[in-house]
Amino acid sequence: MPRSVSRGVVALLLSCALLLTTAGCGGDDAQSAGGAATPSSTSTFEQQKLAKTRFVANAGLAAGATYQWIVKPYRAGKFKKGADGRTFALVKAGLAGAFTYNRLKAALDNAKGDPLLSKAVAPLTAGIESLKDLGTKLRKGEAGAADVGAFEGIINSVKNAGKSAGAEVVEKVPSTSQLGG
Repeated sequence: MPRSVSRGVVALLLSCALLLTTAGCGGDDAQSAGGAATPSSTSTFEQQKLAKTRFVANAGLAAGATYQWIVKPYRAGKFKKGADGRTFALVKAGLAGAFTYNRLKAALDNAKGDPLLSKAVAPLTAGIESLKDLGTKLRKGEAGAADVGAFEGIINSVKNAGKSAGAEVVEKVPSTSQLGG
């Protein structure tokens, strides 16, 4: 198979994976509407401890995906027209953008379980919402320096908010399979 055709097939498969994963990213409303019992911990302290740990995990994955598949390739010039591997880099950046948005939303939900963390992260809600459509913009190759800077700025703000609340966020690069599903 010629190289350009195989790249096109890979790009198509990754795009389909992105669409399928974002379409399946509903809330827990369907589960709770069906009458299924949701597990809950027995003490408030345990909920707060788990909330902070989950916040750190989700924010770390978001930070790792942003730096590995959006910021680093952009700085290396992989998103420029005519760059070698541009299509694949853009598809990965689009997947990483959707993944980052999803993990940041989860981190915000986790932060609600810890009073100090929820106060530190609350001002970032609007900024995280602004990232919603940037994954698609990256995938289409329409993202510029301001868009990449938006991802980087939000990640740094979340890391700083976590640190101020005693939940230091460490970057953790997700696997490619985690990006797709």
